[in-house]
Amino acid sequence: MSFLSVQGTLALASRLKVISERSYDLIDQVYREHGIGLQARWFPVLRLLQERGPLSVGEIAREIGLTHSAISQLATKLTREGLLQREPAPDDRRQRVLALTARCQAELKAARPLWQAMRETVEHRIAATGVDLLDALSRYEASLDEQPLPAEVARRLRQRRATEVRVVPFAPQWRGDFYRLNAEWLAKYYRIEPIDHAVLSEPEQHILEPGGAILIAVVGDEAVGTCALMVDAPGVYELTKMAVTERHQGLGIGRKLMDAAIAEFERLGGRELFLESQQRLQPALRLYESVGFELQPGVKPGTHYQRADVYMIYRGRIDRDPDGGARSDAA
Repeated sequence: MSFLSVQGTLALASRLKVISERSYDLIDQVYREHGIGLQARWFPVLRLLQERGPLSVGEIAREIGLTHSAISQLATKLTREGLLQREPAPDDRRQRVLALTARCQAELKAARPLWQAMRETVEHRIAATGVDLLDALSRYEASLDEQPLPAEVARRLRQRRATEVRVVPFAPQWRGDFYRLNAEWLAKYYRIEPIDHAVLSEPEQHILEPGGAILIAVVGDEAVGTCALMVDAPGVYELTKMAVTERHQGLGIGRKLMDAAIAEFERLGGRELFLESQQRLQPALRLYESVGFELQPGVKPGTHYQRADVYMIYRGRIDRDPDGGARSDAA
């Protein structure tokens, strides 16, 4: 087997190109052996003009599915070869169209018996494979028009990444990521306040040593999200420092972090869990509500954050479909 064949569908375009080039060369060989002065690559344009009559470069490009530039370059070559000529359009003398020359008409007429023999030969070989190759190609082409390939690749990549998300406890190796992930969204929406800098710079001192916890969302070996439980008073925890990097949003990472944080809060035997956020972060607030946080009137008394204008307390899980792809930024 060739290298391309073992690559499977990843090399589909390359294999089709190789088959195309090989087919062009074989058909050109047939033409030469029978004294026909044509090339296989010219067939779509020449056959189209033979059936439809004179057409503009743009019309040919639309019919064949090639670019205007590609058709224009080929038309220049075929004009030099004496196979095409430019003439005024019948309905608009200012526009130029391409037409077959008498010599080209003669070459195409001579090639007709070869085309029939070629068709029979190729159809016989395709039939021998047991696959309706032309129908399969038509359906594949239609699928490319119905749903753009890049969009589907991106969707499948997100699905695969979503299954690879792990939530792990904080370790020293994640210290830089803990700062980076939170600094990303703080710099975008607000600014890094002194309390943020202190906690993010020394998370062990400010979060872990007093009895809190830090969780890191990981895809592969990359930290893509984080949140923390910070002790506010005996048995009272603040859900804080929650962020998901923009490049990995839409994978349900925020929801997974929330679930892990609530599970850790329950494991610690906490009696109250709260968070502070901001009204402008509506997707995040909906996520918080979906896992059981209840909005409180006004801000938290004695809040440490200048930006906080939302105060929520965890009341337990509720039966609600969350927006797992939402940004989940708690102060």
